[in-house]
Amino acid sequence: MNKREFLKLMSLILLGSGATGCRNESYGGDDRDIKGNQRVLVIGAGLAGLAAARELTLSGHQVIVLEARDRIGGRIWTSHQWPDLPLDLGASWIHGTTSNPLTDLADLLRTKRVSTSYERSVVYNTNGEEIWGAKEAKLESVRQQISAAIRKAQNSDPDTSLRQALASLESSYADDSEALRFLNFCVSGSIEQEYAGSANRLSSHWYDNAKEFDGDDVLFEQGFEVLTEYLAQGTDVRLSQVVQEIAWQESEVRVRTAHDEFLADRVVITLPLGVLQRGDVRFVPELPEKKRNAISNLSMGVLNKCYLRFEQAFWPEGIDWLEYVSANHGQWTEWVSFQRTVNKPVLLGFNAADRGSEIEAWSDEQLVASAMETLNAIFGPDIPQPIDWQITRWASDPFARGSYSYNAIGSTPIIRDELASSLSGRLFFAGEATNRTYFGTAHGAYLSGLRVSIDVLST
Repeated sequence: MNKREFLKLMSLILLGSGATGCRNESYGGDDRDIKGNQRVLVIGAGLAGLAAARELTLSGHQVIVLEARDRIGGRIWTSHQWPDLPLDLGASWIHGTTSNPLTDLADLLRTKRVSTSYERSVVYNTNGEEIWGAKEAKLESVRQQISAAIRKAQNSDPDTSLRQALASLESSYADDSEALRFLNFCVSGSIEQEYAGSANRLSSHWYDNAKEFDGDDVLFEQGFEVLTEYLAQGTDVRLSQVVQEIAWQESEVRVRTAHDEFLADRVVITLPLGVLQRGDVRFVPELPEKKRNAISNLSMGVLNKCYLRFEQAFWPEGIDWLEYVSANHGQWTEWVSFQRTVNKPVLLGFNAADRGSEIEAWSDEQLVASAMETLNAIFGPDIPQPIDWQITRWASDPFARGSYSYNAIGSTPIIRDELASSLSGRLFFAGEATNRTYFGTAHGAYLSGLRVSIDVLST
């Protein structure tokens, strides 16, 4: 199935949900062909799990969603610590609004959104000076040389890490420390923070094998949770149910949690890749070798956020993205301002990959002090201290074990198909890591939930 046909099918599924406005559903009048009225357990109340559960519930199946946390959403998590500004600690943006199914869902709910633009950006050099003129031309030259080196690696065998693909270029900058900093800035800001994986592990052949939707990047004014809350309506979600074991080769699938035991005809598993890799859920019997290889050969990346709130903005108010060429690889290279979009003096700083993992052991105070060192380098020592902050540690989260998946050396696109494949008509797998086309994205998770609901309905 090509992309055009796939998106057409997904549009039909969305229309088939029977929703033409924000309302409560009445299941009694649903005229779908109910096939078997089966008992279905969905493991995980993230975007994939809720999308699957909603479709299966509307199709007449008896659906229960088991969620380990005390909230729905999974890696979609809207914080209300600041009552006047809901903040997304997990997924934040609809990336590419054109033809994106999440745009259709957001339009249905009439949710308010604001756009951020990379055209509204400024890059600061290591000394804090804005990059322009000759420096800007030099930075662009480094970007082009990086792209050329990666293209060369992608047309060569065997596969190498992204860092290995750039080794010759890096060597050529041995006597130009600024060019070397520019290289690390580009790798960190444009690649590692996009894919959440270290350049030492990202596959040069396949790291960028995902497709993208055209259009703007938009944030939800009320937070991404507006989508998960809608999808959860009319769904039986059981919170604080930590799944420990799934026995799946008897006539019924038996799922044991820390508190209860459930029997089902079908089980949809939307556990994050990192949780599957840790073996926190025991499968009886163990999963087949192909499935285990798919789980082990993909990698779970890290992208952590640090929101800093100030009394007032001291940075350019018309700018969305502030970028910094750090002396240390990956250290606070990307910032987003909320001043222009929602009129709040808040900066969001990112740390990804190796750096993102390293700082999870730091205290909040250490993290904020490190962030302020960078902001002081850009804007001077007299800027105010933040009045509050919110910080994520996704790799330490036992129900996530990371932010989202990426293609590491040793993985190929077909591995995601193997991760997505069902087992014995009883176990079905969804989640962003199972989406070969849109992995690492919220829309990829959502589409995987719709895909797996079709799989269950056709079994």
